[in-house]
Amino acid sequence: MARATSKNSSAARKSGTRKTAARKSGTLTAAAAKPAAVKPAPVKPRAGQAPAAEAPAPAPAVPAAEPAAPAPVVVAAAEPVVAAPELAKKELVEQAVERSGIKKKDAKPVVEAVLALLGEAIAEGRELNLKPFGKLRVNRSQERSNGKVFVCKLRQPAAAAEAAEENGPEGEKSSNDPLAEAASDG
Repeated sequence: MARATSKNSSAARKSGTRKTAARKSGTLTAAAAKPAAVKPAPVKPRAGQAPAAEAPAPAPAVPAAEPAAPAPVVVAAAEPVVAAPELAKKELVEQAVERSGIKKKDAKPVVEAVLALLGEAIAEGRELNLKPFGKLRVNRSQERSNGKVFVCKLRQPAAAAEAAEENGPEGEKSSNDPLAEAASDG
């Protein structure tokens, strides 16, 4: 069986008068894409006028310099965030012992268990909603060679911020703080 071909394509192949792809698609060739150099036309004097002196050749066009951008203006200076020293597990256990009044040997396993539970919940991508601590949401995480990096958003209610100021370095205890009062053995 012979293949059916159109007469135009077979005739073009035989005669060699095939159009190039550039002409078919309507694109310009390299020669046509270059702009031609524009030369000023010679000025001919009009009838009744004296021939004008030849004008000097125009200087090459220099792009106009853009006006300098205005200097940026600082609307409000950002206050630097001074971070307190990091809170290590040892210090956390000591502060929990001071606030609760229980023995260190009793507080340490509880604090370690709570930290382990919090770490597991964050690793699973769960949201934490712990009233005095605040609400923590994992925005994104990235696996690295030395571990996993989490970018989190923590929202603390205004009451928690005020309680943190009340329980500052003076050591004053707030009555609404759940760890402020010792557990009763009753």
